[in-house]
Amino acid sequence: MTTTRLSALDAAFLAVETPTAHMHVGWAAVYDPPADGPRPGFEKLRDHIASRLPRAPRYRQLLRPVPLGINAPVWVDDEGFDVSRHIVRAGSERLDEIVANCMSNPLPRDRPLWQMVLAPELEDGRIGLVGKAHHCMVDGIAAVELTSLLLDPEPEPPPPEDDEWTPQPAPGAVGLLADGLVDAARGALRTATLPGRMARSPRRVIDLATRGARAARALAGSSRPARPTRALNRPNSSLRRLGLLSRPVDDLRRVKDEFGTKLNDVILAASAGAVRRFLQGRGETPIALKTMVPVNVRDPGDAAGLGNRISFMFVDLPCEEPDPERRLRRIHAETSERKRAGEPEGADDVVKSIAWMPTPLQAAVSRFVSSPRVFNLAVSNIPRPRERLYMRGCELREAYPVVPLADGHALSIGVTNVGDRLCFGMYADRASLPDTDTVARDMEESIDELVALSEERRRAGGADRIAFAHGPRDRVRASGTGA
Repeated sequence: MTTTRLSALDAAFLAVETPTAHMHVGWAAVYDPPADGPRPGFEKLRDHIASRLPRAPRYRQLLRPVPLGINAPVWVDDEGFDVSRHIVRAGSERLDEIVANCMSNPLPRDRPLWQMVLAPELEDGRIGLVGKAHHCMVDGIAAVELTSLLLDPEPEPPPPEDDEWTPQPAPGAVGLLADGLVDAARGALRTATLPGRMARSPRRVIDLATRGARAARALAGSSRPARPTRALNRPNSSLRRLGLLSRPVDDLRRVKDEFGTKLNDVILAASAGAVRRFLQGRGETPIALKTMVPVNVRDPGDAAGLGNRISFMFVDLPCEEPDPERRLRRIHAETSERKRAGEPEGADDVVKSIAWMPTPLQAAVSRFVSSPRVFNLAVSNIPRPRERLYMRGCELREAYPVVPLADGHALSIGVTNVGDRLCFGMYADRASLPDTDTVARDMEESIDELVALSEERRRAGGADRIAFAHGPRDRVRASGTGA
């Protein structure tokens, strides 16, 4: 694999990492042992995962910084790669303890930025796998797809692939410095020649004007200040916990269909209700919370590509609203309007423009954007294929996402689907929010509330299943289940 430089967004996730804000994405997965055949032990599971590394070459590369910090770091082959440093045996049979121990420690920078912790037998008899990879290496979509690389649609895995990997020598300091200067000069040249390219192409001028308007809207949304809360926005510790909740996806689909929204709107409404309950339980008056919602901007067919291909939009979760139907309608109206205005695409252009800034300024901007002055919490829905999947004959039953916490954030919410169930991961700073099980119960009660509301509406005959906001221009019919 050739040397690859971090993109501006990848480098941003590296820049915002601190001793109390570990920028790894991750997952906690549970598998049933084979119904027919012996249970694989740690060594067999480790060797199975290791045999799949040819499918993801980045997992055998590490970051090499550029001298003087004149450009972003580059990925180079790890000439001393040892899989036993990355796939390790769990020190507990309890999934919550394995997650806490794994996620409370940063990934060492002197090796490829990933780790998997295997528990061949949990206390309930199932098999546990907790994994993490640095956010500069993968986004949530890519992390899900990479876990799928370890899995097969049939219990019997195919024969191992040939692995002829030989690490390529890393460039020396002089080469890194020269390449960094050349790449920086190319970027400056592209910027300097932009007016001439525009003059030769009127279509380019129109496209640039459209993209500029979208970027301006995205900037306006991101620069709107958040109002930090005592419970959710406080100094972090390095300790982490993950609250778990699994629900049938059809529960939330019925709500979506009844009210004519998107599935992601229902997830956001459930999150608003859960956080409202959590704040009330802490004796804090619920307020609207500015929420960062990642949006996938990968090209079709590029889901397995590494690096970050996500953008963002900022949505106000109406936690102060006591009525669950009004919460759902307000969220649907806002997400629909922001997507119609092209804010995710505009935010993507804004992030790309950061690449033209000097490296120290890029880092400063990244730290500001990740602060609680910009948003209160993150809620991320990470869709995945619905078919049954197996790891060396062991069927995947649950997979709970880990969405990283930047400094000043005590809670994030990640959601993904496994088969016909949605798995919610409530990731929290253990010092400021020790009882993640309470947040999981709050989420379950919030979903129950929405399901009961949709059932009541269905029994009453429905009426118009179009989501109304403020007027005719805001009417949006339900179409599909995407974000």
